[in-house]
Amino acid sequence: MTSSSLFNIVTFGYFVAMILFLVFLATRSRQIALIANVVSWVGLALHTAAFGYRWVESYQMGYGRIPLTNLYESAVFFAWSVVLFYVLLDLKYKQPAIGAFVIPFAFLTMNWAQLGYLPQGIRSSLETMARGMGDSWYTGFARTMLLGPGDTIEPLVPALQSNWLTYHVITCFIGYGAFAVACGVSVMYLIKARQEERAEEGAVGGLLGLFPSIKVLDDINYKAILVGFPLLTLGIITGAAWANYAWGTYWSWDPKETWSLIVWFIYAAFLHARFTRGWVGKRAAWLSIFGFAATLFCYLGVNLLLSGLHSYGGG
Repeated sequence: MTSSSLFNIVTFGYFVAMILFLVFLATRSRQIALIANVVSWVGLALHTAAFGYRWVESYQMGYGRIPLTNLYESAVFFAWSVVLFYVLLDLKYKQPAIGAFVIPFAFLTMNWAQLGYLPQGIRSSLETMARGMGDSWYTGFARTMLLGPGDTIEPLVPALQSNWLTYHVITCFIGYGAFAVACGVSVMYLIKARQEERAEEGAVGGLLGLFPSIKVLDDINYKAILVGFPLLTLGIITGAAWANYAWGTYWSWDPKETWSLIVWFIYAAFLHARFTRGWVGKRAAWLSIFGFAATLFCYLGVNLLLSGLHSYGGG
């Protein structure tokens, strides 16, 4: 068994957890919620073990590198970060409904990362579709999204042979995981707030009665960004140090650097507006969702659509 095989099992586990959380919303069964949480916790443990095994595999191949250096590895690390934050949230708030809006981020990311393990017939059809796209500015992005990033363990190019890379990726992607959680609870906030406005005296029952209160959802959104923002800041700083080590300059306005700064300003604006203007509720929720959309573009769109020093990430 390889680490990629373990990641396949993890992907299936997150799929099961996601379905169970949705069933919980439909049935209100606390037993189902407990099973969903247990599956998520076990998935996180196996996910961690698979990371460790991939690290061992790199040593067995003579490369000896931490598994955080390409698009595939960053994707599975992002998914790990999302589930880690969900588990921590569950321990604090005991609100399993959040899992229905957070675990899908982890499952969809892992599912995309593991596309290389689709049945051969489906894989061949996707490859034929990808080959038929021709050569346009968007085809690299489309092909990678159709076929997945590929899970090959390869030696590091010289620019990546630095501990700064490790610090940079860890801080950035744990921050991204926090932003994903903030986005998920923001969607919950908007759904529940809309229904409360329509309901008499703000009383909401049924499925939405399983959601945390809008005050709790707003608080989680704020705290998740409060965790993610300094991590993103550290990621940008360590990225600049890495750039100076690799290319002799701290900042070159590479597309990735520029978009990282845009994302940083969005979340800085969120915190500034909250501290100085008292932004809460819908405005904060929409800004959180917008910030995560920008984060996704910074992560995937920039790597696969725009050329620059980070273009290797698509390999």
